[in-house]
Amino acid sequence: MLKYLLLCRKPVAALAAALLVLLSVPMAHATKLKSQNLTQLIQSADSIISGTVTAVSDGIDASGVPYTEVTIAVGSVAKGKVKDGQSYTFRQFGLLKPKVAANGHQLLAISPEGFPRWKEDEYVVAFMFKKASRTGLQTTAGMAQGKLRLENGKLVNQFNNIGLFDGVDINQKLLNAEQINMLTSPGAVDATAFMDLVGRAVAEDWIGKGEMK
Repeated sequence: MLKYLLLCRKPVAALAAALLVLLSVPMAHATKLKSQNLTQLIQSADSIISGTVTAVSDGIDASGVPYTEVTIAVGSVAKGKVKDGQSYTFRQFGLLKPKVAANGHQLLAISPEGFPRWKEDEYVVAFMFKKASRTGLQTTAGMAQGKLRLENGKLVNQFNNIGLFDGVDINQKLLNAEQINMLTSPGAVDATAFMDLVGRAVAEDWIGKGEMK
């Protein structure tokens, strides 16, 4: 199932923790993602934030679990308890690149295929899934589907937003022309229109009221 090999001082504990993390996110397999549309991402997310990635690093924790640590300077919050202007730091399973452990063994536990990739200075919208209860590790809802980066005023995920609006049904009286077009046009989306849609969908409980399905 896993495409990487853990070679460290506590290989059994690290492997068990890795399996726990993969089972704690809303995907059956890290290498073959189940498509999640915007409605599902909003429902699955514990928080939805946008902001600039200010730091990305990796390491191995005291239990031997490899992680990538990401810090986002939060510009706005559409869902959750995070505050505007805060720095939001989380650890995602897996390394940025292979490392040599203290015992001299090579640790090839990079973040699995399907996990989001993070870079300093990129502006992102992140649908953050809840933290794993035992490890505290965290990633985005829908894995890479739930992390969109800003490019030339438009937002796009690692899959060019494929499937993001599949099956999404919103009362069009609630949308402007740009947002109506967004639902039927694949690819990158206007950042302002997208964030307005997501923010109002959460604040006005469109899903709970049946206005968004």
